Amino acid sequence: MATKIRLRRTGTTNLATFRIVAADERSPRDGRFLETLGSYDPRKEGDEKVQLNVERAQYWVNVGAQVTPKAIALLKSKGVVFPSKATKKAKAAEPKE
Repeated sequence: MATKIRLRRTGTTNLATFRIVAADERSPRDGRFLETLGSYDPRKEGDEKVQLNVERAQYWVNVGAQVTPKAIALLKSKGVVFPSKATKKAKAAEPKE
């Protein structure tokens, strides 16, 4: 099962808010999800704009969840660290015992 961290739209017409969720990539945008990681309200200012459980977001990134472009920007603003490709290549090149 491929997992994605993406935004799920909530709110009313013309007053959208979003939840940051980990979901199966086959699920529809506002459909079934695995876990809610936080929320994003584009109408608020400053630090109130994004609420995020950083520990759980970091867990999903570390287990290989793909992250959508907007979600990457939100996660980086809260300090989530993404594994670099160089690190992945180095681990793959190490001889197995």
